[in-house]
Amino acid sequence: MAASLSKAIKISRTFPASPGGAALFGAFSTSGNIVRPSPLRPYVGEATVSSQNQEKKRGTLSKLLLFLPGAITFCLGTWQIFRRQEKVKLLDYRKERLEMEPIIWNDIDTLDLNLNSLEFRKVICEGMFKEGNCIFVGPRSRSISGITENGYYVITPFIPKARESGRVQLPILVNRGWVPQGWRNNFLNDFSSVEGSMGSEETDAQPNGGSIWWKFWSKKEKISEDKEPAKASIEVIGVVRGSEKPSIFVPENDPKHGQWFYVDVPMIAKAFGFSEDTLYIEDINEKASASDPYPVPKDVNTLIHYSVMPQDHLNYTLTWYSLSAAVTYMAFKRISTPKRV
Repeated sequence: MAASLSKAIKISRTFPASPGGAALFGAFSTSGNIVRPSPLRPYVGEATVSSQNQEKKRGTLSKLLLFLPGAITFCLGTWQIFRRQEKVKLLDYRKERLEMEPIIWNDIDTLDLNLNSLEFRKVICEGMFKEGNCIFVGPRSRSISGITENGYYVITPFIPKARESGRVQLPILVNRGWVPQGWRNNFLNDFSSVEGSMGSEETDAQPNGGSIWWKFWSKKEKISEDKEPAKASIEVIGVVRGSEKPSIFVPENDPKHGQWFYVDVPMIAKAFGFSEDTLYIEDINEKASASDPYPVPKDVNTLIHYSVMPQDHLNYTLTWYSLSAAVTYMAFKRISTPKRV
């Protein structure tokens, strides 16, 4: 017994102040005359505790990140639901406006009319086109019997017929429909021929800053007044529309060079010398001549059609929700699977 106590005293003197020594010293216990070893208590430092906490936080963050794709796809599916509801309201609004009684434009005092409140209203107007004064907007593709062909929309000024003396009838802009590229090229060739036949008198009389359209228009008007008989009035049936909203990929219009890529009503009206608040309608008259089928008027059904219809939004919703459910299930599966040591 004396020998055992002597060994214990030597060990305690060897490690008097270290925690490790106390732990090592505590590994021995006396019970009677027998010295029995007790389990060692491992020493855990502050650095070890800190690293364990950081690993725990990283594990929690990585688990949360597994659910991020599911949350994003769920939000996209919900957004498609709201988009579908908005699209349904817009379509109902257009259908309701198109079903209203057409406006007889010749009986309307255009000076006291708010044009912004007339969009998607049908208009019937009697008058004459200002032939030769055309703007081509495009290119625009059109599918005919499964074959896609590029062409342009033709926008021409239309002069309403005044039914009462003293009544002011301002000109309007009419989108007469789609024409193939060959039709446009023939028109431009005719325009070049007329421009080349103009004498120096018209060239000298052109005002400063005028465009090439001025010469063509002034010549056509002179011929019409001097040689051509008065033309009979025609009736145009159209729908009031506004300017188009081009995407970021559509170039800007270039009126100086006669390049129009989208419909900008104020800019087109200004190019014709009209007021910026000029009425713009799209012709929907389906009475096309068999001998001269162009321009092809727009189908009224296209006015209540979007590139993405409500049914498409519903399909997108189901797709996003399915992806959300799938990736969320995979995240739960990944977390619930025990790690192999």
